[in-house]
Amino acid sequence: MTQGQHFKERESRLERGRRMLAEIDGNGGEQVVSSLADIAPDFGNYLLEFPFGDIYARTGLDMRSREVATIAALTALGHAQPQLKVHIQAGLNVGLTQDEIVEILMQMAVYAGFPAALNGLFVAKEVFRQA
Repeated sequence: MTQGQHFKERESRLERGRRMLAEIDGNGGEQVVSSLADIAPDFGNYLLEFPFGDIYARTGLDMRSREVATIAALTALGHAQPQLKVHIQAGLNVGLTQDEIVEILMQMAVYAGFPAALNGLFVAKEVFRQA
């Protein structure tokens, strides 16, 4: 086992990825993977194996911190609203409050610009309405 990783014995990257995704995103992430089944099922597996099976499974950060970083990065990109929606919900799932998420999004105005922060706030508003 590599330093910084905490994996169950005999668990494949795919199995670990599914476990981590369920822990973080609940149904939201699995819906994304399922939606790829008819066009790019291998890409769905890659999505499970690398980000969730390898990176999210590492022990260096807790899930709240990982979601803070992910929400900030997706907001800064400025063109990843569907993914931001999933990760705002994931942030709520791992214990971030709505107020904390709003602060993360507002912080991005400084580094990514007002349009990116504004788009992120509108995504959050939609997620919060559905929560």
